[in-house]
Amino acid sequence: MIKTTLAIEGMACSMCEAHINDAIRNAFPVQKVTSSHTKAQTEVISKEPLDENALKQVIDATGYTLKGVSTEPYQKKGFSLFGR
Repeated sequence: MIKTTLAIEGMACSMCEAHINDAIRNAFPVQKVTSSHTKAQTEVISKEPLDENALKQVIDATGYTLKGVSTEPYQKKGFSLFGR
């Protein structure tokens, strides 16, 4: 699993976050997408790395601006009553 963090300029409210999330879900096979207009970022969890040029095209088509992309391996956090 891969976690891709996108720096996005132009989001101002929760509807902006929804537009970004929907655009990414419709364009890529992703597991999870969450956006934050206060942090100006979107986090995408996917099985495979996402193409940065395609991401830029999808974000630009929504009217927002992709300012940066970073990726890292994603490890799902497990639930445990004993491990802290």
